[in-house]
Amino acid sequence: MTDQAPGPQPALAGKLQRIVARHIGGRGEILSLRRLTGGATKETWAFTSEIEGAQRAFILQLTRAAPAHAADDPRSGMPRVSGGDETAMMQAGMAAGVPTPPVRVVLGDDDGLGSGHITDFVEGETIARKILREPDYAPLRQRFAYQCGEAVGRLHAIDPKGLPFLVRFDAEPQVAKYKEIYRGYGAPIPALDVAFSWAEANLPRGGEPSVVHGDFRMGNIICGPDGIRAVLDWELACLGDPVADLGWLCTKTWRFGGPHPVGGVGSREDLIAGYEQASGRTVHRDHLAFWEAWGSVKWGVMCLLKGQAHRREAAERTVEAFAIGRRMEEPLYDFYDILTGRA
Repeated sequence: MTDQAPGPQPALAGKLQRIVARHIGGRGEILSLRRLTGGATKETWAFTSEIEGAQRAFILQLTRAAPAHAADDPRSGMPRVSGGDETAMMQAGMAAGVPTPPVRVVLGDDDGLGSGHITDFVEGETIARKILREPDYAPLRQRFAYQCGEAVGRLHAIDPKGLPFLVRFDAEPQVAKYKEIYRGYGAPIPALDVAFSWAEANLPRGGEPSVVHGDFRMGNIICGPDGIRAVLDWELACLGDPVADLGWLCTKTWRFGGPHPVGGVGSREDLIAGYEQASGRTVHRDHLAFWEAWGSVKWGVMCLLKGQAHRREAAERTVEAFAIGRRMEEPLYDFYDILTGRA
């Protein structure tokens, strides 16, 4: 076994070897094991194993129940899918034809690792700077918006009856929740007061809710030169307005400096065309415009939430949190560009 460091890896590798042998095949020998990310609700490991004479790469994701927030915590009541529910979301997406890392193992109680899953490793890139600018990704950039529309259209066709854990979080409760978060800090920000007045006056009405990814954007999509390869991070899934996913992808923050509205590289027209082809639904431009503008307001409040981390548990007082908090003015500026017709 290689790429090991002192700590819990040997014990994890031993359990993982038995799991791979039992569920995937071969002896399950773990040839390499490397931690990628870790947090309060999730940790991710990359590993390789020899299966039928060939080395294969996998991802192990261990998910924990999201920590319970106190009733007065501003995040209380926000949608959050964790543990086996997130695995179920990925499986539902895969069954619907959404590009998703193929789930090979759903961990059970007898596997000894808690809740989680093993997927195939999907080769590709998630870093927007590279996708937007490197020559290798030029073919992707030509098709990106249309393929995003197709992926979201298939996602919204998922039958919510098989996902009873999803909560309703469409426009009205979403705007109300983010307003509650903002007001909870007791620090009036006139730019946000105007933004919430606009959002409340322009709420989209009607329409049946669908399964919504909740965080479909650059950074959560694995891309290759040939196109979109996998959609990641399903933990914010909910039942809501399907156009919310399209608007969030178009929010200026997720363009990373690119000149075009869809992830910085594509057009709204191509996004809508791909979506309508895959879903059979019609997207009205004013409906999309609401969710794109609201995306900037929403991200502004999320920056505020991050920046106020020092008021919560010590583990959240990170340089990253404070750096995000300092960016609150950027999405609000983007919102006012939209409001005044400059965008």
